[in-house]
Amino acid sequence: MSTGLLRERKNGFDGIGEQSKAEIYSFCEEYKDAITKAKTEREFCDLSVELLEKAGFKNLAEVSSLSAGDRVYAINRGKGVTAFVIGSEEIENGLNIVGAHIDSPRLDLKPNPLYEDGGMGYFKTHYYGGIRKYQWLNIPLSLHGVIIKKDGTKVEVNIGEDLSEPIFCIADLLPHLAQNQSTKKLSEAFEGEKLNVIVGNIPADVDKDKVKYAVMNSLNEKYGICEDDFVTSELELVPAFPARDVGFDKSMMLGYGHDDRACGYTALRAIIETKNPKKTAVCMLVDKEEIGSQGNTGMQSRFFENTLARICDKCSTQYSELKLRNCLSNSACLSADVAAAYDSNFAEVYEKGNASYINEGIVLTKYTGARGKSSASDANAEFVAKVGKIMDDAQVKWQCAELGKVDIGGGGTIACYLANLDIEVIDVGVPLLAMHAPYEVAGKFDVYMAYKGYKAFMNS
Repeated sequence: MSTGLLRERKNGFDGIGEQSKAEIYSFCEEYKDAITKAKTEREFCDLSVELLEKAGFKNLAEVSSLSAGDRVYAINRGKGVTAFVIGSEEIENGLNIVGAHIDSPRLDLKPNPLYEDGGMGYFKTHYYGGIRKYQWLNIPLSLHGVIIKKDGTKVEVNIGEDLSEPIFCIADLLPHLAQNQSTKKLSEAFEGEKLNVIVGNIPADVDKDKVKYAVMNSLNEKYGICEDDFVTSELELVPAFPARDVGFDKSMMLGYGHDDRACGYTALRAIIETKNPKKTAVCMLVDKEEIGSQGNTGMQSRFFENTLARICDKCSTQYSELKLRNCLSNSACLSADVAAAYDSNFAEVYEKGNASYINEGIVLTKYTGARGKSSASDANAEFVAKVGKIMDDAQVKWQCAELGKVDIGGGGTIACYLANLDIEVIDVGVPLLAMHAPYEVAGKFDVYMAYKGYKAFMNS
């Protein structure tokens, strides 16, 4: 943000030194590797715990007391993790929180997914989050997740990422026969019930359901499961793409799940590198944002409050409910979620003066919501000024934007649920092109600014 009389828009790479550029590119190589390996909320949670423990963080359940400088984490049912670095100030003085979500749009298997039709084996799916259905046709898909067997054994599944493994796909209708489909509205031409994934074709030597039986037999040989075990599973189909560089200059990245792992990974790296903050620093990685933050792994659950109560208890021999409530009221949070970057191919849905742009820095979004700010958390001017100053002092390049034109649409984040806890909060995240597509575009400069900005906030 310019400190002059008028705001100045400028690409972050314009005039940047070679050393700074090399640091950005190096950081983003590690980021690309992370989002290629960890494509589901469970996998990203596992990766986060691995990195936290490597950095000296301990499981909160194994710690009896806490003091300044201690580093702990708590896991929420294998789908989210919250990390704390205890500050030198009393916990009652509040926290500096950076909260992101680690779930992304995908295709979940239905409880009874496997069927046979026309000599082909298929999985029935139920899409998760706001997808454009046509984007998921005729792309390579991999299968990730867990199966809990009747004896309680957990079987981890990951098929399709290695080039030696099979992939899966949803076949689209050929253009020669798509005359009727092509005349329909886009919202009607592609139906959720037709997002059926091809999983096999060779029949088994049985009386009926020959292909279905053969597929199930293959799964039984590999994982020791039967058809009933699908009911006690969480299996997700995600794009089988690695994250890759975009452009001759390699200034951008194409990858699955930038929303919101571009913010989740940078927040995680920020807290790992936070050593002795004044206020207790928190990195919160949650699940279920893409479907409204409901459920016990979403931001609307009491997990964060319950975990914070344990933190307060271990920080003081005179714990009280009032201290917990004071801690929340004195806290501040960056809701780390992505923004919609301006796309000149679809200029009609953006208001250019209030849009964000790739590689012009992280985006401060004062309010989200739809149309008349419905369901938004509207950050007050005082807090926006405070966050802006933190970023300026840390030489973090930032921009301010809305999500498209007022009457076009809208969206939400976890910000409103944190605000409901009496916490000061504003959305601060990475601008993306093609948000919610199987392959999204993020700028390397923006991802690095998110990391710098979150670290500056945690140490403010």
